[in-house]
Amino acid sequence: ELKADRDIVLVAVTQNGWALYYANHELKADRDFIHAAVTQYGKALGYAADELKADRDIVLAAVTQDERALEYAADELKADWGIVLVAVTQDGYALQYAADELKADRDIVRLALTQNGWALRYVADELKKDRDIVYVAVTQDGSVLQYAAEELKADRDIVHVAVTQN
Repeated sequence: ELKADRDIVLVAVTQNGWALYYANHELKADRDFIHAAVTQYGKALGYAADELKADRDIVLAAVTQDERALEYAADELKADWGIVLVAVTQDGYALQYAADELKADRDIVRLALTQNGWALRYVADELKKDRDIVYVAVTQDGSVLQYAAEELKADRDIVHVAVTQN
């Protein structure tokens, strides 16, 4: 069966990571094979065997190629500061896939919001009350004020920045 032919599937995966979807289970558990796939298409991580979704090097390669691949990482790697940093540096909206403790990490959150103010939607509630954090978000896009804590929605300076962004 061609789905099990390593050479054929490797060529297909090298051309397009989506091809991993059609590979047989043995190839989806093959570390080298998965690495080649996620290097081309990070979200191919979603088709990898569970043990490879917990492999830091594989996940890092996937997230480097496409920050949204963080969605498919094992929970312990969604809590890995370095991996989440790579993801939110590319697009802050990737914060949605991070572990809750990193959604409360000021450094990660600030980087995410600098990249994409809409990440405020996924920030831990206690940071949605933080004036500096919300300021970074509304500087990117004033519409995200809707995700701030109520008291900051009434803050004159924050609201001024928000309305001047839209």
